[in-house]
Order: sequence, then structure tokens, then C-alpha cells
Amino acid sequence: MLERNDRVRFEEIVLPHLDAAFNLARWLLRGRADAEDVTQEAVLRAFRFFSTFRAGDGRAWLLQIVRNSCFTWLRKNRPAEDLTELPEESLPVEHETPESLAIAASDREHLSRALEQLPTHFREVLVLRELEGRSYKEIAEITSRPIGTVMSSLARARQQLRLALLQSTSKEARHEL
Repeated sequence: MLERNDRVRFEEIVLPHLDAAFNLARWLLRGRADAEDVTQEAVLRAFRFFSTFRAGDGRAWLLQIVRNSCFTWLRKNRPAEDLTELPEESLPVEHETPESLAIAASDREHLSRALEQLPTHFREVLVLRELEGRSYKEIAEITSRPIGTVMSSLARARQQLRLALLQSTSKEARHEL
């Protein structure tokens, strides 16, 4: 059990980031109820181990716990889901960005569906960078990956998102004909 001082610190350092924790879990798990459960479990774990937290970014620390909890949950409940990263050489080189496609499409639901189609590790870096506004260094800390790996994963994630958006747009155009 935490001492009173630690409970106050926990409330000040960790609790303000519950929305970010839930948002990451929701995108990684693709479901509100599962995300609520995993986020609650992760916050309880953070509370239990808060005495090991030293100075630093409480948000990054909590998001790392949420991330780990999500991947543990995915391995247990969705073992068929591919959690491995694709080799960079296997992806085609494209020049447009997902941001320009999203703006051109101006359809949030369209973008959301495309993002949900991505493998978990791609959704993870995109959510942390684009939705949560985390720096490469913070993402590296949260995911326990080297910063170079984070940068290349983000580039590949954006590329895959772009392809998913293009395929979706192409399907919609065929249905309109």
C-alpha cells in the first residue's frame, strides 16, 4: 500500500493522464469495453508499483504500462492477431502522406476505419505520435524501442495508413459507378 505522500503524488502525476491511457488502449484493442478493462488494470498496476517510479514523465510511464497491458491482453485474447513488425524493405515507397490524404478526404470516419485496419504496432506509434502528440523520444521510452526504430515504424505506419486510405477510396469510387 502506498504512503499518503505517494498517493498524493500518484494523483498529481498519473491520474491527469487517464484519457490518454484510455485512448491508447482503445486504439490498440479496437474496442471500448476491452480498453476500459485494460486501462483500469494498468492504472491499478501503476498504483501498486508507483513506489518504483522516480522522477520523469508520468504520462510516458503510464502509457508504457498501458501499452504493455494491451499487448499482454492481445496475446492472451487474440493470439491470431499479428503483433510482429513488417520488414521495411517489403513496403512500397510512396511520396504522399496520410495527412494530405486525410485532409483531402475530410472524412474522420474514413480515416478511423483505415487506422483500425492497420496492424497493432502501426496503430500504436500513430496514436502516440499523431493523436497523443508524443515526441519520438517519448514513444521510444513508452514502447521500449530505440528511437530509430520508432522513426522507421512511424514512417511505415504512415505509409500503410496511406495505402489503406487509397484502397478504401478506390473501393468507394467503384461502388459509386
